Amino acid sequence: MHKVIFDTDPGVDDAMALLFLHNHPEIDLIGITTVFGNASIETTTRNALFLKREWGISAPVAKGNGQTYDPARNTADWPVMIHGHDGLGNIGVPETIDLPIDPRPAHRFIIDTVRANPGEVTLIAVGRMSNLADALKEDPEIAGLVKQVIIMGGAFDVPGNITPAAEANIHGDPEAADVVMGAHWKVIVVGLDVTIKTVMTRKRLAELTAANGRHLKLLSDISQFYIDFYGRHVKDEGMVVHDSCACVYLVAPELFTTRSGAIRVVAGGIADGQTIQKPDGRAFPPGDWDGLPSQHACIGIDAEKVMALLDETLVR
Repeated sequence: MHKVIFDTDPGVDDAMALLFLHNHPEIDLIGITTVFGNASIETTTRNALFLKREWGISAPVAKGNGQTYDPARNTADWPVMIHGHDGLGNIGVPETIDLPIDPRPAHRFIIDTVRANPGEVTLIAVGRMSNLADALKEDPEIAGLVKQVIIMGGAFDVPGNITPAAEANIHGDPEAADVVMGAHWKVIVVGLDVTIKTVMTRKRLAELTAANGRHLKLLSDISQFYIDFYGRHVKDEGMVVHDSCACVYLVAPELFTTRSGAIRVVAGGIADGQTIQKPDGRAFPPGDWDGLPSQHACIGIDAEKVMALLDETLVR
């Protein structure tokens, strides 16, 4: 069993990824930590509690602190045109959810859970890297206790989606992302190079919903607004399943091709949030990549098999 803490900002594609983690028989979801990004920290935490309640998820939810690693960095407006004003496709999520929240801040929850399960916990982060960077700042030794970190974010050999240089999750807190990429733990970055090749069509989602009742009905309702947005950007009428790709990597890494090398994140200027990898085996003069660990960037994907595994797991 893969023990997983899911660091998330629900978020429509976050919801699909959460259901995948909940349904997959080889995954033990032991915690959900919330970060701001697709909506405010109050909204993403409310949404995590809502999905926990509706899908019968037992994992505790811990709330992030709602600010970037560098508090002076200004945050952008919430992407309501993509995820809706409620963060879940404008389905009318209740204002409050009558479920308890873990009393610890998200970064402390991560530290405590990793220390209680040394060498066993995978962190899957599909929003800004703020919670992970805060955890490293408070307790740097956890880097040696985490099994692996799987990130949905970044763009290496393709353009970004928030600027020509940057992907949205990394752009939202590049200082945090640079800390996470440079820490001495195993990082796999599942970014736009591969996620843009995975599309859940409206027709496919309807067929899956017909095969599984209430859980997928809610997911389908959440996803319609997102599909309307992505309809202007993908060939078929559907949505790119960015966050689910990071979760699929956990159980089927053989469906991805990776490139190894140190990774840095640009903080500031017109390339703010750009992810840059120094490939292993390439010689460069001494510079700011020296002494950093070799991490893994996904550059190839078997999209058909990834989507098949996603389908199979969602309807369980």
